[in-house]
Amino acid sequence: MRKIELVAMGSSTGGVEALAAILPKLKPPFPPVVVVQHIPAGFSRMFAERMDKASALTIKEAEDGEFIQRDCVYIAPGGLHMKLVKVNGNLQIKCFVAPPVHSCRPAVDILFFSVAELVGEAALGVILTGIGKDGAAGLLEMRKKGALTLGQDEATSAVYGMPKSAFDCGAVLKQVPLDSMALTISSIVNKN
Repeated sequence: MRKIELVAMGSSTGGVEALAAILPKLKPPFPPVVVVQHIPAGFSRMFAERMDKASALTIKEAEDGEFIQRDCVYIAPGGLHMKLVKVNGNLQIKCFVAPPVHSCRPAVDILFFSVAELVGEAALGVILTGIGKDGAAGLLEMRKKGALTLGQDEATSAVYGMPKSAFDCGAVLKQVPLDSMALTISSIVNKN
């Protein structure tokens, strides 16, 4: 069984609630988790701090230039894109200003494409509730590189837009209800 070295998650409308239902249930030891939630500048830090208080993992707003570590969740800063780069063999976070993608900054696709390129089959991709199609193309690229991929199901999505777009294009290997998502993620991560 492959070893999962990174979990990448993307969400939009309803995603704050979805992440709040998932992140506190993830327990160490756990690979690094990188998250793009469509959120305005200023709110991402407050959300990360609130999640950190409720969680066994360390949850923080991502900072440009920091190296990702196990047992940590990095939430993209509102108003900035976030991707991963490799420096001396280690994965580093890059936060930057660039034009919006799918009218979004941060955009899930930018993160997912970097994960596909740098982590490949050692990644687990998760697309959660949200309007539009951000993340679908990036998740498909992750799947093409051998990553496992999950999508939130229609019944539990506040808006079945992003997960539907990902499912319809073949990016989602398995659809999962929100109340089972943390357990499903944990079981995949702990299979190694």
